[in-house]
Amino acid sequence: MAIARFPGLVIDCPDAGALAAFYGALLGWKVKADPTWAEIRPDDGSDCISFQQIESYRAPEWPSQTIPQQMHLDLMVEDLDEGEKAVIALGGTKADTQPGTTFRIFLDPASHPFCLCVD
Repeated sequence: MAIARFPGLVIDCPDAGALAAFYGALLGWKVKADPTWAEIRPDDGSDCISFQQIESYRAPEWPSQTIPQQMHLDLMVEDLDEGEKAVIALGGTKADTQPGTTFRIFLDPASHPFCLCVD
């Protein structure tokens, strides 16, 4: 029997609404935003990623650990090339360092690294 359930993840960022819009569009989830807090959820409401606006936010420097990556998301896609096109169109950037062949590393608009992965 579980003691708790996983309700979601909270990501610090400089602009909560903008980062929620980026991931909401990428995942096809609904966005709900206030001035300093935003969240995205799928239609069934089963998962949640929240975004907390931080005034003194410092972007991670990946792959360097000078400012650690803080967290990263692994998102599954069927086709890495198509996924990459979507990420770039939404305002993400492809990281210079790409250490694998079954995943690609990108930076969201707040410079958090995340991966698109295929099985």
